[in-house]
Amino acid sequence: MTPSPITEERIPARRSWLNNKRVVYWLNKFGPLLALVLVYGFFALLNSRIATMVAVETIIQQTVIVGVAAIGMTLVIISGGIDLSAGSTIAISSVVLAMLIETFGVHPALAVLGGLLAGMFWGSINGLLITRLRIVPFIATLGTLLAVRGIAKGLAKGMPINVEPTWLNDLLATLPPGQKWQLVPPGAWVMIFLAIAVSGFLRYARLGRHIYAVGSNEQNARLCGVPVERVKVLVYTAAGACAGLAGLMLMSYQEQGDPTGATGMELDIIAAVVIGGGSLSGGEGSILGSLVGAIIMTVIRFGSQINGWPSWITQVVTGVVIIIAVAVDRLRHRQLA
Repeated sequence: MTPSPITEERIPARRSWLNNKRVVYWLNKFGPLLALVLVYGFFALLNSRIATMVAVETIIQQTVIVGVAAIGMTLVIISGGIDLSAGSTIAISSVVLAMLIETFGVHPALAVLGGLLAGMFWGSINGLLITRLRIVPFIATLGTLLAVRGIAKGLAKGMPINVEPTWLNDLLATLPPGQKWQLVPPGAWVMIFLAIAVSGFLRYARLGRHIYAVGSNEQNARLCGVPVERVKVLVYTAAGACAGLAGLMLMSYQEQGDPTGATGMELDIIAAVVIGGGSLSGGEGSILGSLVGAIIMTVIRFGSQINGWPSWITQVVTGVVIIIAVAVDRLRHRQLA
């Protein structure tokens, strides 16, 4: 029996759409933004308060700490690695910063430099453990997660270090009526400018292209003359610097250096990168996507709060969103294979 013309036409059309690499490309590029619109629209329908300027400012304010650290984590994940010590690095950077100001009387600007250097130091330790000792990134950073957290508690004697008010406390403070023209707190602008700078670096700098090459295929990158070990150390050091800057934002938000702060935040940071289109297989990811992923997680948390949902619902919804993001990444790779 001769097949129906309708059947012959529909099946190829369906297959061609599934295998259309242009469609997959645009979904990959704008998928996180579409997800943000859908999630935000869903909560706006449930409660219009989330659509006010006050709510938007609060969402951005609560995104900064994870967003800044996610910029560095994006570099790590693009290179094919992972950093489980990000939360501990944020905590120790906030402690070092608070100690420099309160205990040693260091000028706040120099104290900020000290906090950043603390983050860079532990980031470089991660890079050296992975490249010199050949320890798997998951294990190496799991070890430093515990070690750095313990050192932070030892430095602070297990107690938060309160900081006297300085201009640093205004980085994530709610804008007063006379400064509403800034739209968002100064810390959010720091995150935005850092994101723009790192995006340009990844796109136009040779080292940025090397990071993608290492994550896509490390052996091929080495054969092409890419200094793989050096790239990895620089990537983890940069991630440590971003975590150090996030530690500054944490101290600004809490007005203290907290050795127990940011506990478990490394999972939020990694999730933000994954939701934003970063691939745990390496070689893919974008700074804009990671920031969008961080905002999505904040919208879920904030939307759940204003609707009076219990915390377990927030955790379930966030977990489902992460699973969907990873599943979409797997499907996309299958279509492009």
